[in-house]
Amino acid sequence: MSSFTMVKALNEALRKELENDPKTLVMGEDVGRLGGVFRVTDGLYKDFGENRVIDTPLAESGIVGTAIGLALRGYRPVVEIQFDGFVYPAFDQIVTQLAKMHARALGHIKLPVTIRIPYAGGIGAVEHHSESHEAYFAHTAGLKVVSPSNPADAYWMLRQAVRSDDPVIFLEPKRRYWDKAELDPDAAAPTPLHQARVVRSGRDATLLAYGPMVKVCLEAAAAAEEDGRSLEVVDLRSLSPVDFDTLADSVRRTGRAVVVHEAPVFMGLGAELAARITERCFYSLEAPVLRVGGYHAPYPPSRVEDTFLPDLDRVLDAVDRAMAF
Repeated sequence: MSSFTMVKALNEALRKELENDPKTLVMGEDVGRLGGVFRVTDGLYKDFGENRVIDTPLAESGIVGTAIGLALRGYRPVVEIQFDGFVYPAFDQIVTQLAKMHARALGHIKLPVTIRIPYAGGIGAVEHHSESHEAYFAHTAGLKVVSPSNPADAYWMLRQAVRSDDPVIFLEPKRRYWDKAELDPDAAAPTPLHQARVVRSGRDATLLAYGPMVKVCLEAAAAAEEDGRSLEVVDLRSLSPVDFDTLADSVRRTGRAVVVHEAPVFMGLGAELAARITERCFYSLEAPVLRVGGYHAPYPPSRVEDTFLPDLDRVLDAVDRAMAF
């Protein structure tokens, strides 16, 4: 058992998969010689060579299109999109080709493509470097969408994603890249890829979160405990499919739910979660399902992003409103 940052955990996961399967490839802008903007692929080019770790042109549509072609020929490409906002040139390839080819071929072909996307804010970056667009992909049938919240999950979930025969959008919360946690790379994967996990038990209300907001919710739960409130925190981990059974079990126990994500609340993933929880837990709810998220506006300049991003105070304010019913 050793301490890993999320960057190191992701790097180790890629290394393991490159070692285990000669058909696994890593490709993207600056992933080779440079080792990636965040150094997630650092050292892989040196150890596996330019035919396995491939520096591509600055053309996201071409990168994903090439990955699709490679997958059709039996490879398992792991694509890196350098920043969240750069994925849009590849959106056509992802939504109209990658997500649909399996169904279009009546299940006769598989597309084991993993697309890694550093996403969300909190690092003081400019526009197109801090966006949360998970709802676009979760809405698209044929794609699996996951987001780890800590280094251990990042390691295991990336390995599981690469081994999956389905296309996976792998969203990495960049502000958590330097968080540390204990990890045993030689152990067995503790949780299936698409299963949610209760990361803190509680009895008064459930906080539902994923990716960068899980840590914020854990901090909110710790602060609420000082006021005598017991908050349960559930990490979704998978955004499509969603493990609604784990979510519903938690809300039935606590009677209240607050959904927290960085993306704007309007038409965000929280709306679907709130609707499903209301349908499944109506007679257990003591209050409406509330949502905490970003504002329905373009991502702001970095100097004021702290006013845009949900924080501990906004989460606790929502808990107060839920407890007031």
